[in-house]
Amino acid sequence: MEPFLILVLALSVVVGFALGLLGGGGSILMVPLLTYAAGMEAKEAITTSLFVVGATSLASLLPHARARNVRWTAGLVFAASSMSGALLGGLASAAIPGGVLMAAFAIIMLASARNMIRGRKKDNDAAAKGRSLLLYIPVGLAVGMVTGLVGAGGGFLIVPALVLLAGVQMKHAVGTSLLVISLNSASGMLGHLNSTSVNWPLALSITAAAIIGSLVGARLTARVPEQKLRRGFGYFVLAMGIFVLSQELPNPAGLVLASAATVVAVAWVLCTKVPAVAAICPWRKAPAGPAPTAG
Repeated sequence: MEPFLILVLALSVVVGFALGLLGGGGSILMVPLLTYAAGMEAKEAITTSLFVVGATSLASLLPHARARNVRWTAGLVFAASSMSGALLGGLASAAIPGGVLMAAFAIIMLASARNMIRGRKKDNDAAAKGRSLLLYIPVGLAVGMVTGLVGAGGGFLIVPALVLLAGVQMKHAVGTSLLVISLNSASGMLGHLNSTSVNWPLALSITAAAIIGSLVGARLTARVPEQKLRRGFGYFVLAMGIFVLSQELPNPAGLVLASAATVVAVAWVLCTKVPAVAAICPWRKAPAGPAPTAG
């Protein structure tokens, strides 16, 4: 077995592990893995990612379904509109240069990282009462277009949409999102196959590795501090998003972005880890002064 293939399969296990453990977000790394580690062209990487993410999400869906954490009605209604968007996105990608698709994917990575770092909001069933299922149509189309165009599963968009639009509890939203991701990925892949070929032996090998990782991750969900892990993973996705964007932007814009990100990262570490620097850091909140006395 070639060394590069061993590396790709090992990283696929890690991506699958993150997907199974975090209930979403891990799949955002599959396209960069296929592009920069496996050496695929952007469009082939996106198409292959849709297959891997769809199959891995389907495998992760089974334990959620057994635990009754899937809301089938909400998921299927949402998927009905998002699959149309995924198919359209897949077809439209044929007319878009690979570099543009990768830059768009990097922006999606940054948005995903922001959500993971900030954390998920508490359930808000009351906010969803009285909302029509018609709201699923525009939201589902938008999420599906993202999936079809850039190969991202879209779980970081689907979960909050299910919580806010349908009042689905968070644990049910995670399970239901896997159903939507599976269907979206299949639809988006069909759109891409119209103009892109896939190395099926490699795709199946990567899928098997990712599924193994996802099943292991799903078994560890109760033993690992999910919130801290999600935030740490979010910072990693943020760094990868900046890296991908800096690679795809024309020079000198890519170099400027990478340099600026490095400066910000060093400043953040100094402001959070070095007390002497933290005291003068401009974005640190100043300690509250004593409350004014009456009279």
